[in-house]
Amino acid sequence: MLNSLMLRRFLILPLLLLVWTAGASAQDQVKASLVSAKTSVQPGGTFLVALRLDHIPLWHTYWINPGTGYPTTIEWDLPEGWTAGDIQWPAPKIIRDSHGTITGNGYKNVTYLPIPLTAPANFEVGSTVTLRGHADWLMCADVCIPGDSPIELTLSAAAESSYDPEHEAGIKAALFSVAKIPPGVSALATRTGDRIVLKLSGLPVEVSEPWFFASDALVQFDQPQTINQPAPGELELTLAVAEYYEGTGDRLIGVLRQEGSWDPTKTVPGLLIDLPFGEAVGSATMEAASSSLLGTLALAFVGGLILNLMPCVFPVLGIKIMGFVQQAGEDRRKVALHGWVFSLGVLASFWALAGVLAVLRASGDQLGWGFQLQSPGFVFLLAGVMLVFAMAMSGVFEFGLRATGVGSNLQSKDGLTGSFFTGVLATVVATPCSAPFLAPALGAALALPISESFIVFTAIAVGLSTPYLLLSLFPGAIKVLPRPGAWMETFKQAMAFPLYATVGYLVWVLAGQTTELGSLMVIFGLTVIALAVWLYGRYTAPGASAYRRRMGWGGGLAILIFGGMLGWPQTPAATDLVWEKWSPAAVRDAQAAGRPIYVDFTARWCATCQTNKKIVFSSDEVTQLIRDRNVLMLKGDWTNRDPAITAELARWGRSAVPFNLVYLADGSEPIILPELLTPGIVLDALE
Repeated sequence: MLNSLMLRRFLILPLLLLVWTAGASAQDQVKASLVSAKTSVQPGGTFLVALRLDHIPLWHTYWINPGTGYPTTIEWDLPEGWTAGDIQWPAPKIIRDSHGTITGNGYKNVTYLPIPLTAPANFEVGSTVTLRGHADWLMCADVCIPGDSPIELTLSAAAESSYDPEHEAGIKAALFSVAKIPPGVSALATRTGDRIVLKLSGLPVEVSEPWFFASDALVQFDQPQTINQPAPGELELTLAVAEYYEGTGDRLIGVLRQEGSWDPTKTVPGLLIDLPFGEAVGSATMEAASSSLLGTLALAFVGGLILNLMPCVFPVLGIKIMGFVQQAGEDRRKVALHGWVFSLGVLASFWALAGVLAVLRASGDQLGWGFQLQSPGFVFLLAGVMLVFAMAMSGVFEFGLRATGVGSNLQSKDGLTGSFFTGVLATVVATPCSAPFLAPALGAALALPISESFIVFTAIAVGLSTPYLLLSLFPGAIKVLPRPGAWMETFKQAMAFPLYATVGYLVWVLAGQTTELGSLMVIFGLTVIALAVWLYGRYTAPGASAYRRRMGWGGGLAILIFGGMLGWPQTPAATDLVWEKWSPAAVRDAQAAGRPIYVDFTARWCATCQTNKKIVFSSDEVTQLIRDRNVLMLKGDWTNRDPAITAELARWGRSAVPFNLVYLADGSEPIILPELLTPGIVLDALE
């Protein structure tokens, strides 16, 4: 009977053989040639040539910002007087590996890279010239191989230009695949922390599968890009800032591509984006940033108004206003003053809450808590908070029942002091039903800039206090208020479902930030948190005995902590392996000392290499065996051309990376590992 290891080897052997065969013959996978849109040119004129790259299926080369590879370059050797411009990069495409993982930005099939050339004025009519250069590129499939080729093109000078029908269309299509923002379209780029939002308005076409390719490393190329289309002709794209970006990052520069065209009459898949952050450009007036904030403030104000409809607030609305009237002796000016002081109490409480959160966020940033939506830990924490509040609104448990009694004592004070504390406690203590509605505000305070979060809290406070202020100015309006009833409890429970939807959205965000197993553990963790909340509500209901209440508190807290630990997104633990630079001398010295050796020929642009490292060296069993055997870890970094590494690869009949060798301590010939690695393959070789 075949054991599992033999079966795994049997199944993977055909795939490894295919990959090895592809790598061995990959020098012919991309062919380069220099072509021109014209067969004859005018003296002193500028015209287009192009580096034509013919890729066979499954192979690709890279754009100016490649992601994991490096871009194609040309080194010119032109006759005197001739000048060449930069490559005019056509709109790139997303490059994915066989698993569907994004590995870079580049090109497949037949690709033209246009370059403008200018002939000297003394290029005589009737003469010919040979233009020469040397092209370098990186070609990848399951393995990556640097490629290079000399290129040349012979042209003649003529009084009138003649065109090459074979290449003219391809060169022009590549050149015009990227266009500037068309008339009537406005664009705005904003950056908040680790998020960039690109907004377009006035688009004349439907948008299909847009993707932004940044020309520099500002945007993380392999992270999901959130698409939102609030209305026809509008597009909002949320991008993740690269974690290790070191530039100034004051502009968003790149190409916005979609499956269709940005122009109704042309084939223009790419739109050139070059925007300073916070400044709108385009012929149409666009105030996206201010309108977005105004929309948020409107929602915050409405949310504050809704707080007054909660069952624990609405029934006492008229009673509190009548208290103002009685304290003021029915003097309209004094009644209004009580209303203003009450509103000030509400504002003060919300400002205090916003201030506390601002201090916590500042401290959290300093301590590296990572309070951004790009932080998986923060997103999980926010999802848990939203879930708890949603369950409270569904009636699973109640907030602050004991605190309400404490607040009543302060509210009973006479005069303006009593009115002020009535406003404070209407927000924080005496209106426990408002707690679920503070959850979105808390999330906004942590995700928005501090100044904007204060404005949002102010809008909520104004919404909460507006009915009190209006009724203090017009006490007779109390008569038109609807009577409290069961409808208020129904309304409160119905308002829980937007929070459940928010939890679902946050779980979806986490799915793009963690592994497949990590996403499952997030769902399990939130389920356990829900169990803790249910247990607390079940055992601490009004009338419960002291023993049941202790069970509810203790058991609920313990299960809540367990749920948080179970679902908390885990980042891969870094190993403590020490890599040294590969060299033939290092191998000889280690063999002479009888020390086993692991050699990894790799490159930063090799996606398969990076995947192998994540899979193999995240295994505790592998790293422990390496430490136990005192294995010397040598890295041959082929990110940049290295003749010694190229020669070593050729010695083993290889021309691509990844390539891994294991030298055992007995001095025997090394074991050649396959291109695709697993912890089991490495363990078998070392043992």
